[in-house]
Amino acid sequence: MEFKPKLELKRWDFKIEDQVRSWWEKEDWWKFDPNSPKPKFVIDTPPPYPAPLWHIGAAVSYAMHDMIARAMRMMGYEVLYPIGFDRNGLPIELYVEKYLGLTPWKTDREKFLETCRQVLDSWVEKMKETLKRLLIAADIDNPYQTDSPDYRAFTQATFIEAWKKGLVYEAERPNNWCPKCRTTIADAEVEYKEMKGIMAYIKFKVKDSDEELVIATTRPELLCACRAVVVHPDDERYKKYHGKKVIVPIYGHEIPVLPHKMADPNFGTGAMMVCSFGDWRDVQIFRELGLTPVKAIDEEGKMTECAGPIAGLKVKEAKMKIVELLKEQGYLVKVEDIVHKVPVHERCETPIEIIPMKEYYLKQLEFKDVLKKYAEEMKWQPERYKKNLLQWIDSVSTDWPISRRRFYATEIPVWTCKRCGYKYVPPPGRYYRPWKEDPPIDKCPKCGAREWEGEKRVFDTWMDSSVTVLYITKYMRDEEFWKKTFLEGVKLRPQGYDIIRTWLYYSLLRVHQLTGKRAFDLVFINGMGLDPKGKKMSKRYGNVIMPEEILNKYGADATRFWIALEVKPGENYRVIENKIQGAQKFLTKFLNVARYVSSFPYPEGRVELREADKWILAELAELIEKVRKAYAEMDFHTVAEEFYHFVWDKFSSHYIELSKKRARMMDERFDEEDAKAAWWTLHTVLKNLLLILAPISPAISDYLWRRLYSSESVHAQRLPEAPEEWRDEATLEKGRAIMELNSKVWKAKKEVLGKKLSDPVTVEELKSAGVELPELGGFEEDFMALHNVVRG
Repeated sequence: MEFKPKLELKRWDFKIEDQVRSWWEKEDWWKFDPNSPKPKFVIDTPPPYPAPLWHIGAAVSYAMHDMIARAMRMMGYEVLYPIGFDRNGLPIELYVEKYLGLTPWKTDREKFLETCRQVLDSWVEKMKETLKRLLIAADIDNPYQTDSPDYRAFTQATFIEAWKKGLVYEAERPNNWCPKCRTTIADAEVEYKEMKGIMAYIKFKVKDSDEELVIATTRPELLCACRAVVVHPDDERYKKYHGKKVIVPIYGHEIPVLPHKMADPNFGTGAMMVCSFGDWRDVQIFRELGLTPVKAIDEEGKMTECAGPIAGLKVKEAKMKIVELLKEQGYLVKVEDIVHKVPVHERCETPIEIIPMKEYYLKQLEFKDVLKKYAEEMKWQPERYKKNLLQWIDSVSTDWPISRRRFYATEIPVWTCKRCGYKYVPPPGRYYRPWKEDPPIDKCPKCGAREWEGEKRVFDTWMDSSVTVLYITKYMRDEEFWKKTFLEGVKLRPQGYDIIRTWLYYSLLRVHQLTGKRAFDLVFINGMGLDPKGKKMSKRYGNVIMPEEILNKYGADATRFWIALEVKPGENYRVIENKIQGAQKFLTKFLNVARYVSSFPYPEGRVELREADKWILAELAELIEKVRKAYAEMDFHTVAEEFYHFVWDKFSSHYIELSKKRARMMDERFDEEDAKAAWWTLHTVLKNLLLILAPISPAISDYLWRRLYSSESVHAQRLPEAPEEWRDEATLEKGRAIMELNSKVWKAKKEVLGKKLSDPVTVEELKSAGVELPELGGFEEDFMALHNVVRG
């Protein structure tokens, strides 16, 4: 009998991935059916922000989310897996300003917005193609976009609902302010960066005395706003000054010396300048002591008129100038160069200032306890990231400022009556642009006036992003769909650990405020992609690895298998190309295993299995049990690792070798019935391996499945479950002992006896080489045939 492979390919050609993807585009197994009787699984897929450069780390996270979607479909769920793009906010504005030269405050607003939109459109098209090349099984051509009129109308509708519930208010209070972006930012958008600075030691004259207090400060430019000096109550050096007054150098106003526990005796000289809006500690002390603040820095980051000789200067210039003046006038003791942590805006890394501004706020303090309860109730992968959310919730100390003084974002749907100041908030249902259009009301319901001031401010982009799960489940738009997906489905949030305090936190807050429900049941956290040296990828460092570079060399299946094998949930990982190349070689190895198996027919009916067949099925049963558990826990690393070792170390290296002569009937000890048992086992194992591999490397698994077993996609099948009769611990032990014996025989023939592995060898020769053959039981004929062992 001639055994010719049904598969002709000897090396996996990733160009076939395009062909396989075209099959999927014509099929419906991946499309969400809300009327399906299957339980629903909702993935609140992170909508990426479009960018001209999209590095490999982003591609890795979306490939992992697709693995989740595919695995859950094969585990019996109807999966809602949408693709979206988060297009609102500062990044596009900063790009247009820097590279296209359009300053938002000096450009016609409509023209500026249209330019932003066009640039985003071009970026989105490139990103769509990358997602397709990653073999993402979703409706990539019809994504939702957070800057679409439909989405913005939805964001506005959720704001209107919060307004009606009394959760929104307007107030003037100190806020984090980015002088470069000219907007208020929330605490969650502030990062701390180590920067070079100075520590100036300044002499303050004690009133009615010849004494001087020396105060160390990193912000001498705020002397004009200094309204008190505080010292720690227990600091013996300064107890005699409690209640006395000192005179502020250059400006000459008198301020009190007060004891306060927030003064650090170990910082500088232990005496601390309290300046209005110097930092949040200053703000707190001002409130506690009832001091009257002054505004020393304006919205452009320049010193105001109250700064006297340094008025009009940028903060950095003002700092140097005031030090120069202090030195000239004899107030400066010394200046030290220091490195300290400075609060910066995460978007542009500009040091922030604290400036009092009138903004809209969303209440959040009263919801901290329920959000902590939700954090505990959700299942985390990995569990340790739960503490990140809990720590952030504990740190929240003010309500969320949700208004921004920018342009490319969802407008706040509010009009203010010019006569009486009444705030008109319209009914939900359409997209409102108050800066451009009149309100849908004839006259003010409070005073009857007809002149309105349309709101020019926009929402913080997290106001849009925080309701993605409600948008995709059609909250307020399709009650039946929302019931089946949000209320009855399992809801997953996959995301990076760096936005736990923003996207995850704000989503939990907003969904609870709007629905009274917990937003998610599961949270999957992915790590960050680093370059081969372990450094964060950044355009600034020139070390960004583009996904196209990898896909053009190795294809998506190999890239995805590398992702699963190397990237553990929640862990940072290095992108090392030779490991991706190794994944590609493994898939070629697997292809050749499939090619070998395709040489044999797949017997129908009952076959009489040999001991080796029973052993590999017992190994397969153990593999299936492990990977089903790992898939349920979204642990693809374990799946890939177990799959790799099974294929390489057990199936290919041992079972195929043990059964090869039997399968090919190359030994007189075996007849066709013996061969059929091997054929059936080979195909049964391969079929199950294709099902296991499908969520990770979807193209090669589907291609092989359709060529060998079915015209229906492998992705329309269920993950395998091992029959009970395959589970046999005793057979497992015997088979693993045979694996060890195989290795000993191969080593003895090659290294001790100087034979080829195919050469005949006697029992006595093996014994002389240190290999004593035990009782082989049901493995004997396969073992003796494999090693060409002859007796006598």
